[in-house]
Amino acid sequence: MSKTISRRSGGRSARQALRAAPLTDDVRPIRSGLEGGTYKPLSDLDVQKIHTAALDALETIGLADAPPSGVEILTNAGAIQGDDGRIRFPRALVEDMLAKARREITLFSRDGKNDLILSGNRVHYGTAGAAVHIVDVHGNQYRECTVQDLHDAARIVDKLDNVHFLQRPMVCRDIPNNYEMDLNTIYACASGTTKHIGTSFTEPSFIPGAFEMLYEIAGGEAKYRERPFVSNSNCFVVPPMKFATESCEVMEACIRGGMPVLLLSAGMAGATAPSTIAGAIAQATAECLAGLVYVNAIAPGHPAIFGTWPFGLDLRTGAMSVGSGEQALLTAGCAQMHKFYGVPGGAVGGASDSKMPDMQAGSEQMCSNVMAGLSGLNMVYEAAGMHASLLGFCLESLILSDDIIGQALRCVRGIEVTDETLALDQMAQVCMGGPGHYLGTDETLSRMQSDFVYPTLGDRTSPKEWAELGKPDLLEKATKRKEEILKERSAARFDPHLDANLRKKHIIHLPT
Repeated sequence: MSKTISRRSGGRSARQALRAAPLTDDVRPIRSGLEGGTYKPLSDLDVQKIHTAALDALETIGLADAPPSGVEILTNAGAIQGDDGRIRFPRALVEDMLAKARREITLFSRDGKNDLILSGNRVHYGTAGAAVHIVDVHGNQYRECTVQDLHDAARIVDKLDNVHFLQRPMVCRDIPNNYEMDLNTIYACASGTTKHIGTSFTEPSFIPGAFEMLYEIAGGEAKYRERPFVSNSNCFVVPPMKFATESCEVMEACIRGGMPVLLLSAGMAGATAPSTIAGAIAQATAECLAGLVYVNAIAPGHPAIFGTWPFGLDLRTGAMSVGSGEQALLTAGCAQMHKFYGVPGGAVGGASDSKMPDMQAGSEQMCSNVMAGLSGLNMVYEAAGMHASLLGFCLESLILSDDIIGQALRCVRGIEVTDETLALDQMAQVCMGGPGHYLGTDETLSRMQSDFVYPTLGDRTSPKEWAELGKPDLLEKATKRKEEILKERSAARFDPHLDANLRKKHIIHLPT
């Protein structure tokens, strides 16, 4: 018979003690890289139809506005430039380049503790975006983002278990010089977190300076190339079906410098992509297939993420609808296409149209984060802190999103059905001669931390307990947690000698 604790209070004390103890990685119920893939909004026939449509689009419509270097790279690989200047892609070329594409990518962390393995249905959540405003939850207003805000976001991400990477979520509006902004973005992020970082670059001419900084942070070019801890988020296309000339040149330079790239196609359904969900997915798929051809024509097998990011559009107002059910379906459908091609992929999930972290925000963030995870999306971008249809970023919401993503990850993990989890022996022992409940059994106590996720800030007290605790407010708790994190020195801060060298060579706007 299972050992039981006779008094309920004893069982409760034991449970509280277990919850308070830090969990080892082998016990944690959720972690980076859990396998999803159980949710499939598209049938196998649907997937094949979208694939065929994408190939037809590439072969007959093609893409315009490739830079001269891109024209040379692509035509040498077998693409055809028509009299109209558009680059068209024969089916055989696409298939050949898909065969060369990297099937598994590791996005490295700087300290080696948070490496992300992108393959199959492994799921990772993180930030992303280019928000121009920071959300002031207590003033109920928006203000322009600063480099300090970006650094603070990085420091917070570094402390959140369920936010696995930091792609730059906002732009530094207090730095008018674009070159300085791009380099300070790297500095602010890398000095705030050792998790993998994603960023973008304004112009190709900025790349040498960026690599100079990255190589110095890494301890040399060879060390960075061995473990590139920063990747390039690259909007290489301007939908519909046009290359973004300067971004393509940036991508070429990043590839040659050893940097992984995110091939990002961000059409808006009804504006820069077809209004139908299937059509938007098909166009994004075609554009990213063109990107894969481009990358692998430069460097076969270079790490490239298939970044189909089609967005929803509210046709009544012309505003993006990133918090909609349609957005969740777009993302899940894109994940299926990534699996069809067998390449690592990413899309948007967890962003909200709400201006503040309220009920609307929570429901929108949870919906798309869960669906993205269940679909097995490798990289769920904009999963934390993003508001106002990508215009605003909120530090308190970033912290609250850690709880939301935790619950989403528990959904991704799913239900284990074994002889042990079916618990017939426990039923017999508890019901026949036992206490009539499972509160104190060894099985309950041993599995409560490995099977259940407990929110950090979410409130599960009774109304009586809640009142006795002073009726704590969720946003106030998030603000308190933010302040606690930002009072500490960043664990990712640079060695003083390295920091001095970086500040000597580059104009760094963050105070020492």
